[in-house]
Amino acid sequence: MRRDPRLEIITEAVERLVPGATPAFMTVTVTETLPGTSNPDGTPHRHEWSGKPEDLGTRVFTALYGRPRAEETLSPLAQAEDAKRARDIVGEVGILMSAGSGLWSAPWYPARPGDLVHVAYEQAGATPAVGETYIVGDAGDGLMSLQLLAVSPGRPPEQEQFSGPYATEAADCPLYGLWFEAGPHRLTVVRDGRPVHIGGAR
Repeated sequence: MRRDPRLEIITEAVERLVPGATPAFMTVTVTETLPGTSNPDGTPHRHEWSGKPEDLGTRVFTALYGRPRAEETLSPLAQAEDAKRARDIVGEVGILMSAGSGLWSAPWYPARPGDLVHVAYEQAGATPAVGETYIVGDAGDGLMSLQLLAVSPGRPPEQEQFSGPYATEAADCPLYGLWFEAGPHRLTVVRDGRPVHIGGAR
């Protein structure tokens, strides 16, 4: 299970109020100072709320969308296939049309040359868990490439031919295939040495 991506975006926006801060060490304080009142020591009378960025993000999310709920860790493609199997054409079309919305609305989008993208695949039967790391490059004319850098140990030799399926020489959005087919919950995006998207966990 993973959190709603809209809640992640709101929380990350709060965390970025202090550039370069470590979210685990951050707190948010909202203060109301009441005019014409004072405490016995002469200081203005105040009401105050304090909490973590995630607490504030959850309050904003709840006001906009209702209480957050965990979502299944399925890629947009897998969700669309589930809807198709259920003969839910409206749901299938809706999923396909909004498949990239979480990517396009991410505060770190679009991808930049030098971004590292890691995709983690879970163990499936006898096939062990494996990860692939890609790098985004400048392909010229406003396009970007996605090149396979490394595959973590564990992939059987007979499956090596399937490595790097998302590599591309030139694309407007080189991460869309990964986002749509593998799913955002399997992706970690690192920019300038800092993770800007961590799939499946915060």
